[in-house]
Amino acid sequence: MATGLSNKLTGQIGEFLACAELGRQGYIATSFTGNVPEYDIIVSSDSLKTLPIQVKTSRSETWPSRADLWLDIEMDHGEKQQINRGLKSITNPDLIYICIALGDKHGEDRFFICRKRDIQDACVKGYTEWMDAKDWKRPRNYQSLDNRYSVKDLVQFEDNWALIGQAIEG
Repeated sequence: MATGLSNKLTGQIGEFLACAELGRQGYIATSFTGNVPEYDIIVSSDSLKTLPIQVKTSRSETWPSRADLWLDIEMDHGEKQQINRGLKSITNPDLIYICIALGDKHGEDRFFICRKRDIQDACVKGYTEWMDAKDWKRPRNYQSLDNRYSVKDLVQFEDNWALIGQAIEG
């Protein structure tokens, strides 16, 4: 089981790995070590344009999330069932995410670069497929909103470093 310290270290490792990889791409990047609500690092180009980036890091091939961040979900307490009211409007849908699946050794880390709306798409697709099969009644705790997205959901964004250049330079 992951401890609070282990989770903090995982996040810190991811932020520094993202900064290092962005440096290889020719950008200056600095981490805010979790002290800014919507993003974790700022990237700057040599033309001094900046870009905030959210970093999500996992020691497995999935990242945790909450379904109610992406979907408007109502609880039917009488039926002990969730009701999907559709997509939630999200703030900053173009915010860039770097999702990192940490490898066991140096050089085995995988980077997936996409937009926040792509994370929403992955989470909504996975959650609705899983919940549709259960008639929107979670097996143990009907109020649980645990949601995960995985490497297989983001594979088309692997090493998509060009997205950073497009976003920062227009």
